[in-house]
Amino acid sequence: MSRPRSLIATLTIGFLTAPVVRAQTATDLADVCKTVGDAKPGQWASFDATNGGSEAGKLRLAVVGSERVGDTTLYWFEVSFMGKDPGHSGVVQILNPSLAAGVAAPRGLIVKMGAQPAMKIPGPMATLMGKQAGQNTSAFDWAARCSGAHVVGWESVTVPAGTFRTLHVATDDGAEVWGSRDVPFGLVKTHGRQGDMALTARGSDAKSSITEKPLDMPGMMMPKP
Repeated sequence: MSRPRSLIATLTIGFLTAPVVRAQTATDLADVCKTVGDAKPGQWASFDATNGGSEAGKLRLAVVGSERVGDTTLYWFEVSFMGKDPGHSGVVQILNPSLAAGVAAPRGLIVKMGAQPAMKIPGPMATLMGKQAGQNTSAFDWAARCSGAHVVGWESVTVPAGTFRTLHVATDDGAEVWGSRDVPFGLVKTHGRQGDMALTARGSDAKSSITEKPLDMPGMMMPKP
């Protein structure tokens, strides 16, 4: 009779602990997502970035300023990209309340490509170019989808910036992120259709990579929907 009793005890313990494990998993994910969503002026993280399995270059994500609009604080998120070809390098600055707000409708957009002058992009064109800018990094997409991801588990991951204890999560479309509360934006490593990123360095002293005064881009006729 000992085996049935042992089995019953095992099943009972498993039944009682399962909700606790699920609750802890949800808490772990929420903590990492909060780190992804937090915006602190000066924070930055740089990555080795690949596109479709090929070497693409270096990418840096930073918060380089903030503005108060009514009761809302907006932040200037800067994405700078350096490809092997200098002509494929550039800086995009997006004004939004958080990284999770995405790039579909930025409150402000400044673009500098290569040696060209920095341009302040108006209205509808900012929405169009903001979407294109977001394709250069999975950070915005991941921040928006973080809370709906599935937890794989805690893993030790080594990247150029060091070894980190990370929460491995995945989305329904196969994207994967290894996140940590100990790094800016919470991103240690990512893998997905847009390419891969691996953390190379981080800090809290970021300043705008655009030192010139941006020019106002003339308004352009946009096609009607």
